[in-house]
Amino acid sequence: MARLVSLLFSLLAITGFASRCLATTYTVGDSSGWDISTDVDSWAQNKHFVVSDVLLFQYSSSHSVGEVSRDSYEGCNTTNVLQASSNGNTTFALTTPGDRYFVCGNRLHCYAGMKLHVVVDDKAGADGPSAAPEAEAGGDSTTTTTNTPPKNKKPPSIIPNSVMPTIRFKSLLFVCFTCLLSWII
Repeated sequence: MARLVSLLFSLLAITGFASRCLATTYTVGDSSGWDISTDVDSWAQNKHFVVSDVLLFQYSSSHSVGEVSRDSYEGCNTTNVLQASSNGNTTFALTTPGDRYFVCGNRLHCYAGMKLHVVVDDKAGADGPSAAPEAEAGGDSTTTTTNTPPKNKKPPSIIPNSVMPTIRFKSLLFVCFTCLLSWII
């Protein structure tokens, strides 16, 4: 009986961890970061953002990042910001489906293309991005700032962020299989 309870508890814990492992942290602009020289539209073009993913903005002291409404995004209005940060490393959790808009706090940088629009889907799909329902700009979000060094002082990652969920999920499956095998034997 104790073995069965232990197995059920293990499976429940593994299921809980599996759902958290499916989230992806996207470093905006990859190794180029949030910079005026980065083509963030091209960077975002082939990405599929879903609820629970996180956008990580890494930038130098000459930049900042702010989440804005659609109108502010289109007009590069940097005075009506929903959430802003200028510490060099900022994360925005994608907690609801819909459109999200981000701009550099320097209006001239925004006009030069340093702005990002992402569509957040409700669920991950095997067939790639699909049309997400419209939501009010900003929506429900959480901003977390960290005190890690800016992108130009951080060594490049060996494994791209987009690959990490796959690695974690495969590791989780291995642990689950091992637990199940040890229970059977």
